[in-house]
Amino acid sequence: MSSSTINDLLPSEITLTKLSNIPHEPKRSKSSALLTPNLPKLPIPPLKETLNKYLISLKELQTNEEHLKTKEIIKEFLKPNGEGEKWQKKLKEYSKDKDSYIEEFWYESYLSHSDSVVLSLNPFFVLSSDVTPRSDPQLSRAASLILSSLSFIHDLRNGYLQADTVRGIPLDMSQYGRLFGACRVPTDRGCRMEVHEESKHIVVLRRGQFYWFDCLDSKNRPIFTDREILSNLEAIVKDADRTPVHSVAANSVGILSTESRKIWSHLRSELIKSNKLNASCLSVVESALFVVCLDDAGPEDLAELCGNFLCGGYKLEGGVQTGTCTNRWYDKLQIIVCSNGEAGINFEHTGVDGHTVLRYAADVYTELVLLFAKTINPSTPSLFKSKQSPFCKSAKSPPKEEDGEEEFEFQPKKLEWKLTPDLLAGIRYAETRISDLICQNDSQALEFKGYGGDFIKRHGFSPDAFVQMAIQAAYYGLYGRVESTYEPAMTKAFLHGRTEAIRTVQPESVAFVKAFCSDHASVHDKIEALRKACKRHTQLTKECSQGLGQDRHLYAMYSLIQRDIQAYHASRARGSSATNGVSGKYNNGTEDSNGHSDDTGRISPNSQSAIAFSPQTQTSVLSGEGSAIDDVPIPDQKPRVPALFKDPAYNLLGTSVLSTSNCGNPALRLFGFGPVTPEGYGIGYIIKDEGISICMSSKHLQTRRLLQTLQAYLNEVQKMLIGLWKEANERPEAFMDHTGVMRDARTGKKVEMDGDEDKEEDGMLGGFGFFDVGVQAALPQARRRRPAVGKQLVIAEY
Repeated sequence: MSSSTINDLLPSEITLTKLSNIPHEPKRSKSSALLTPNLPKLPIPPLKETLNKYLISLKELQTNEEHLKTKEIIKEFLKPNGEGEKWQKKLKEYSKDKDSYIEEFWYESYLSHSDSVVLSLNPFFVLSSDVTPRSDPQLSRAASLILSSLSFIHDLRNGYLQADTVRGIPLDMSQYGRLFGACRVPTDRGCRMEVHEESKHIVVLRRGQFYWFDCLDSKNRPIFTDREILSNLEAIVKDADRTPVHSVAANSVGILSTESRKIWSHLRSELIKSNKLNASCLSVVESALFVVCLDDAGPEDLAELCGNFLCGGYKLEGGVQTGTCTNRWYDKLQIIVCSNGEAGINFEHTGVDGHTVLRYAADVYTELVLLFAKTINPSTPSLFKSKQSPFCKSAKSPPKEEDGEEEFEFQPKKLEWKLTPDLLAGIRYAETRISDLICQNDSQALEFKGYGGDFIKRHGFSPDAFVQMAIQAAYYGLYGRVESTYEPAMTKAFLHGRTEAIRTVQPESVAFVKAFCSDHASVHDKIEALRKACKRHTQLTKECSQGLGQDRHLYAMYSLIQRDIQAYHASRARGSSATNGVSGKYNNGTEDSNGHSDDTGRISPNSQSAIAFSPQTQTSVLSGEGSAIDDVPIPDQKPRVPALFKDPAYNLLGTSVLSTSNCGNPALRLFGFGPVTPEGYGIGYIIKDEGISICMSSKHLQTRRLLQTLQAYLNEVQKMLIGLWKEANERPEAFMDHTGVMRDARTGKKVEMDGDEDKEEDGMLGGFGFFDVGVQAALPQARRRRPAVGKQLVIAEY
């Protein structure tokens, strides 16, 4: 490939490659047994058990009158031969030929999301600080991250990636096939997912300008060293920075991906139809392995750092937007590197959960640590089995005959868009709207250093349950009430498993926060209530991980009902708009509930466009063609939405005011996402051995104050736990024997009064010796005379 036109500069097989159906399984290989273990299907729980858990989760969120009404509705729903039995049976029938009973409805929910994905769907990770000393912290780190990512892709595509496990239990690996080369594509009826399995190139963004170059050969081996990638990045930055910063926003095509999905769909169609050049450029971007965003800003403040990775930076110069929000493409996996070397990931959430992206981020970060170690000890092994391609410029030997001949675009190419007046106007208004969203968002972070998982476990608590109760106590302490709270439990131990919703607010958690904020409860009572609440949360987490929660079961049933209603209407009016999506209103205009739950609390049961995009049928969510309703059996009469799903309680539980998620390990510094509801908070946290990192976002609520309240709680409960420990381990008082000698009550030995007692007491504190140890000068070590070695200088000699 040497022609200068952009059409000829496209990577091989880039003009929409064959799209794979969701769920996508990793390519079969010699290690496919590792990548696709035989896993059980997600169970459909007994309906009575599900509704019992549903009632318990609602108990503290409702008034007594509301709760009694919900109980009556459930009682009616569970009658023999009633609606519950009918729909439970239908759900079991539906699931017989499905890998997962929730999977189809899961994708429908995500892909029917009509608002901007920024702040609503896409989470972010901030990687831990770079361990490698670098003269150019941004570009050299970006080059290393790119090369490590390419090695990860090589091992994934060739079956070398070690399967995920939790305590020896194998996990589903299908999500990894939707991590690279995947793109969310807007349509007039929602969105579809495209997966370009043969993608070999990456796209680099700098100041809103797009560049690309090939990275892998036909066997998925990297064709660059990190130094060669660095050279490409330096050329890209040099070229991009020639554009005046005030001219960037006007032509930042990437900002269109921040628009509402319907507007973005219209502008995307305009982009494709306007000319072949734009269509080719768009194809390059959407089919790339991933996007690398090289920001020209380096936020130092934690709040700005979180905002930069969540939604981009906002900065006006002379009334022109020059912030990093213009330097993004939110429909794909993005590696973001700031000018100061801070790096992280913003990812499209439809096809992958946090656990999957965490594995990728952790492996890439580990490889960077090993690469630094290799500079110290050349025998340090690599984490990946990837080898350099023989087509690499710096390859020591030429390609062998079996490698064949391949052509690559080694040098970066700039994508030049020819924008029509409509597209330029679309970019302008998209920038205005994303700027509004950024101004509405308040992201704050707390890197708590007082203690972490080690301290929590030493006192007999589950770290995750402990932090969940901390969030509950902080919110109750600030607002004086509890609200529906969501936390995801991973269900990847099942085939195509995703998550189940843990509903943190339980009778035990409410009893704890009331006791903790009470003036009358003793410290012992408060900690005992905390233990009961944590024990209950741990039990709940275990049940949800086993697929025995209530949210997914009820949502699948609700979706099945809406599906049958849609099929009924479609059969009555073929060719009408009924086949283009569900309006979200049934039963004479009664609006459906709009609760949320997912990895960050975002599956919405409003069923908008819920049927037209079924990943399990030939007319799948990926193609966006036709309608899945044709495959749905047509009911004899119009199905009725049961009172259970019209009860305000269903919406109440599903509206997660506190959307929380625990995701991370030492490879990450911060993790976060936006709030699910306008009156809510998005709370991502990482529990480390000696600290807790918390990122909190809201739409101009008291985010900073809630974080400060949370910090005050963490400090207060630490004092309580240490106080109780000391009380339980207090040494008995010494006694004087009949001869007048003071003896230790525990051992009967004579008590020495020359300072040894202090030394022994310090050893009894079990890791808390920095409390109440007395003045340092009183210690024997402080009284020792130092040897006078060397010349003593008088002041005048300085």
